[in-house]
Amino acid sequence: MRNKRGELIYDGDLGFDADDLDLREAVLEGMLLQGANFSGADLAGANLRGADFYWGIFFLANLTSADLEGTQLQGADLKKADLSKANLRDANLSRDNLGGSTQLQGAILAGAILQGAKMEGAEYDSQTVFPAHFDPAKCGMIFVERA
Repeated sequence: MRNKRGELIYDGDLGFDADDLDLREAVLEGMLLQGANFSGADLAGANLRGADFYWGIFFLANLTSADLEGTQLQGADLKKADLSKANLRDANLSRDNLGGSTQLQGAILAGAILQGAKMEGAEYDSQTVFPAHFDPAKCGMIFVERA
């Protein structure tokens, strides 16, 4: 798969590299993209429903109003990602198979839909912004503050 500039972003062997790409309103529903790199990508309003992003990298990605319902995000790096108003209903953000945590340090989840989301073991810090009345400890999330 190539981006608009003709650069290879997915070849099946090396993985999916969408670093800093404009993927607003893209449709990646149900895709298997384990370990894909979306660092800094703009995925605002994208349809990512039911996709598998196990160990995916979304550092500084814009996922505002993205549909992530039922996605697999175990072990994903979502540090400083903007998930404002994203639909994370029934998404799996729990630990990966090796016990590694999904990382939400500095992520913005204001207005996100989190009903049914599995978040046990996911890490957050004092910079993480949650929806009003959301209690991360009740979901089994882990507070970490790194020096």
